Amino acid sequence: MKLKRSTIIGLVITFSVIIAYLLDPAVLKFMELKSLDLKFQTRGILQPGKETVIAAIDEKSLDELGRWPWSRNIQARLVNKLTEHGARVIAFDAVFSEPDTNPGLAKIRDFKNSLQINNEADPTLIKWLNLVEDESDTDQQFADSLRKSQRTVLGYFFHFSETGLEHLGEELLERSFENIQGTHYNAVRFASEEAISAYLQHAYAVESNISILSEAASSAGFFSFVPDYDGAFRRIPLIVSYKDYFFPPLSIQSLKLYLDKQVSFYIPEYGMESVEIGDILIPTDKQGKLLINYYGPPNTFPHYSITDIINDRIPEDFLKDKIVIVGATAVGIYDLRITPFEKNYPGVEIHATVIDNILHQRFLVQPEWAKLIDLSAILIGGVIVTFVFAKASVFPSLGYTFLAGCFFLWFNYFLFQQGIQCRIISPLLNLVLVYAGITIYRLFTEGKEKRFIKGAFGQYLSPIVIEQLVAYPDLLKLGGERKILTAFFSDVAGFAGISEKLSPEELVELLNVYLTEMTDIIMKYEGTVDKFEGDAIISFFGAPLPLEDHAKRACLASLEMQKRLQELRMQWKREGKQELYVRIGLNTGPMVVGNMGSKSRMDYTIMGDSVNLASRLEGANKYYGTYSMISESTYNAAREVVEVRRLDRIRVIGKAEPVTVYELICTKGGLEPQHAKQIALFHDGLSYYLEQQWDKAMNCFQTILEKSSDSPSSIYIERCKKLKIKPPGSNWDGVFSLTEK
Repeated sequence: MKLKRSTIIGLVITFSVIIAYLLDPAVLKFMELKSLDLKFQTRGILQPGKETVIAAIDEKSLDELGRWPWSRNIQARLVNKLTEHGARVIAFDAVFSEPDTNPGLAKIRDFKNSLQINNEADPTLIKWLNLVEDESDTDQQFADSLRKSQRTVLGYFFHFSETGLEHLGEELLERSFENIQGTHYNAVRFASEEAISAYLQHAYAVESNISILSEAASSAGFFSFVPDYDGAFRRIPLIVSYKDYFFPPLSIQSLKLYLDKQVSFYIPEYGMESVEIGDILIPTDKQGKLLINYYGPPNTFPHYSITDIINDRIPEDFLKDKIVIVGATAVGIYDLRITPFEKNYPGVEIHATVIDNILHQRFLVQPEWAKLIDLSAILIGGVIVTFVFAKASVFPSLGYTFLAGCFFLWFNYFLFQQGIQCRIISPLLNLVLVYAGITIYRLFTEGKEKRFIKGAFGQYLSPIVIEQLVAYPDLLKLGGERKILTAFFSDVAGFAGISEKLSPEELVELLNVYLTEMTDIIMKYEGTVDKFEGDAIISFFGAPLPLEDHAKRACLASLEMQKRLQELRMQWKREGKQELYVRIGLNTGPMVVGNMGSKSRMDYTIMGDSVNLASRLEGANKYYGTYSMISESTYNAAREVVEVRRLDRIRVIGKAEPVTVYELICTKGGLEPQHAKQIALFHDGLSYYLEQQWDKAMNCFQTILEKSSDSPSSIYIERCKKLKIKPPGSNWDGVFSLTEK
């Protein structure tokens, strides 16, 4: 099968986008990150669990307790209060890397040392100095509170870049490492020797808490984040390698303490898959990073001011059995983070979010198999748009492309709500590029062919046919195809006599008005005007556009034409012009439709016996005095939408097979009660007629004529009189043979 150039262009663009997806350039990466933010914002706020709260270093606390950093005795008081209130875990999103500044403590120690050196120390004085020293040693007080609490997790931070480490000396780095060494992961398993070299987040330096605090705390975890390409924080490493050890974040250490469960993980050759804490399996990417499922803007988690906690303004049950994360939220002192919901987001709430994600297993995962969904969306979307374009024109294709994009957006968002993150930009970009690429190609290449077709045939064929020829130029080839269609024939009654009364100019003017009005109605119902033969209109319904309800459309168009002509007659009468009446014949059946003629001159038309029958029915109106006649096949296909009167069973000239014919009266439900009674009476008379009960039949028809003029009733009365004199016999089938076209 030979592909069109436009199809090849669409497929080339699709495979180019697939290659770009696999290469993942910076611009696509940036757009995908922003689309993820938009999905968070579209989803809206989620309510977290009740296990995690924030002990906030807020403006209120600064006003009452003094400027930050506070003396360590305030931290000690906080730990004591949280312990008293039953907090299960107390985690600090802060690092105490330097001893507390207390000039008075240094003077006391110097004075005491000088007394001891000179042997001038009074035991009572030394005892008092020891007491003052203890009260002034806030680091020791803080350490004592940490040790007594047995539920604290201190924070520290890693440097993930080799630059900017000049201020850290070897001694400080070694001491900091010693302070965190005991907090590393113990249950680490590697699939093989190759797995040991799997890429994980690596740190180049660490700054930890001072030794006295590190030794007193129950545990410690890093609170460092690694920003995405655009500077936002969407992922957190659950494992960081440093000096041949693997270290956990503050959130994992807090959960480990809260659940009293061990943490373990297995590293295959291709990288991390998950971290296990108790029975909870935490999904990660290859580098061991968790995609954070943010719940909302700041203050999504409960915040309690530290000054309120210390001064017993918080009910005890608010903190009982909670994971309390101590962190700054006051403007100017807290670490501002960019997140999907907010540009200024307190880092302490990120830790709370991670803890809640894990605790309630509300994960947002981007597994490796999600790439199959991404690639399938790109490929299927591109192929669909490409081949739709091969069958449709620019604007319908735009509609299909838009629907395909909407479906993909819905499906992608549906997966997101289920916790699965898939790419959205690459598939949508592919749809846009395929549509734009093929459209541009058509504008510069196929546009010339379209203009030729419209210019050559626009004056002779309906706009629908023209659009079909533009979309499918192959239709211009000679030949046709067999289809079930509805043929339409109409002719002006007594046109020869009318034309004799009018000048050529008047006749042309009248015909132009008539033909324009009638043609517009045919077009309205998507019929195809075949040709005009003087006052006659030949058209058909169901081709070139396939229409399942072509018989209904043809009937409704015929009724609307008769109605519009009635309005025109009233107008012409007021203007003193000639009035026109039209006879219509419809038949539904198999016929050949297509381009007929020669290679140099052709006509898109219909041919066949079913076409001829429609023409004969139009002429049969003249005999019965009716204006719209349809065959039984048309009536059976359109009976749901029209009201009819069964006229007769006839045999037309040139056709041996008889056909039942109906007068088309109005749309379904449009009959006046009196008219409906007359039709019922006519059908009774027709039944008597077929049963050869001539007197009863004539009585029915005569009753109709007494109330209104009805040509078919008059015809049947005359037939009954003749057949009563000369009965047709028992083999009579009731068929009437017409002798004129």
